[in-house]
Amino acid sequence: MRRELSVPERLGLFGLSVAPVAAVWPWLTGSTGLGTPCPLRWLTGVPCPGCGLTTAAVALVHGDVVGAFRANPVIFGLAALAVAVGPVLGLRAIGVLPAPVAWSARARRWMGRGMVLLALASWVFQLIRLGLG
Repeated sequence: MRRELSVPERLGLFGLSVAPVAAVWPWLTGSTGLGTPCPLRWLTGVPCPGCGLTTAAVALVHGDVVGAFRANPVIFGLAALAVAVGPVLGLRAIGVLPAPVAWSARARRWMGRGMVLLALASWVFQLIRLGLG
């Protein structure tokens, strides 16, 4: 039976899928010359809130915690979800944890506001990091 996943669980699974790619990314970009430029920064010169996440993921997978933080600290939230999702889904599969419950409209509004604040904080961080702020 397929169970519905919560948004944090989906983000955690995304983080798990990013880790193996981040492990081979330096080899892939070095041997092909391909990369993933930020479209907003490429077009306008202004970074987006997610700028540096690829660099941060590669650094974190290779054990460079300071480098990951310097590139984009948001990676640590994604990494925490990636670490937690396996045990949570495992416990749910054996019946220890119940299926996720939908959030109320009020909780979704507050989470949306929190995500906007996180995006703004990340954007300011990127502007300062890249000397544009």
